[in-house]
Amino acid sequence: MAALVRMDRIVTRFGRTTVHDGVTLEICGGQVVALIGGSGTGKSVLLREMVGLQRPTEGQVWLFGEEVARADEPRLAALRQRFGMLFQDGALFSSLTVAENVAVPFREHTKFEPALVAALVGLKVALVGLPPDTLAKMPAQLSGGMRKRVSLARALALEPEIVFLDEPTSGLDPIGARAFDRLLRTIADSLSLTVVMVTHDLDTLASIVDRAIALHGGKVIADGPVDEVARSRHPWIAEYFSARAPYHAGDE
Repeated sequence: MAALVRMDRIVTRFGRTTVHDGVTLEICGGQVVALIGGSGTGKSVLLREMVGLQRPTEGQVWLFGEEVARADEPRLAALRQRFGMLFQDGALFSSLTVAENVAVPFREHTKFEPALVAALVGLKVALVGLPPDTLAKMPAQLSGGMRKRVSLARALALEPEIVFLDEPTSGLDPIGARAFDRLLRTIADSLSLTVVMVTHDLDTLASIVDRAIALHGGKVIADGPVDEVARSRHPWIAEYFSARAPYHAGDE
C-alpha cells in the first residue's frame, strides 16, 4: 500500500535548537497512529509539517504522493480537501454557531447549495454523537468534550482519507477522554479512516492505537505496535510506560 504520509530525513531547527535531527517515517492507510515523546520533542511540529502548515529546515515531506514543499497553492488546496485536522484546543470560531463552524470546509472548498450544506452539517454532527439542538449553540455554551466532538465533525466534513489530531483528549476528564477515544476508534473503523495523533494519554495508546512512533533526542527511537514499543529498553520509553503497570506484566 502506498504511503499516505512520507517524511525523509527531516531536520527542524529553531535558532540554535534542533528539534528533529533526521526523522524518517511512513504512514500507510487503515491505522490509528500515535506520535509520542517528551515535552519539546517536536511532536506537534512534525504533525504541522506533515500537512504543510510548517516547513522543515531540511528534508522532504510527501502527502498523498505529493511533495508538499513543491506544491503550488491550487495543489495545496486540493490536498487540504483530502485530510482533516483537529487542533489541540479545537480551534472553533467563537463567533460562529456549531452549524456554522462545521460548515466552514463546505463554504471554502465546495459550491454546494445552502440546503445541502445544512443537511451535510447535520449528518456530521450526528456522526460524532451530538443531538440536533447542538447545531444552534455557540462554542462557549458547550462542554470541553462537546467542543472536541464539534471539531471532529468539522475535520470529517469533506470525508477525508486521513485525520490529524493534536492531543485530542487534552483537557478532558477521564470519562470524557475515554468516550472520545471510543468515538474516534468507531469512526476510524467504520469509515476506513487513517488517524495520526499526538498524544500523552497512555489509556488512549492502550485502547485505540495500532502503532506508536516514539520521538526522543530529535530522532525516532521506536516505531511499531504499541505493545512492542512499550517493551523497548530505551530509558525514556521504559520510564514513560512505567506509569501504566499492565504494559510491564510480561517483561522479562
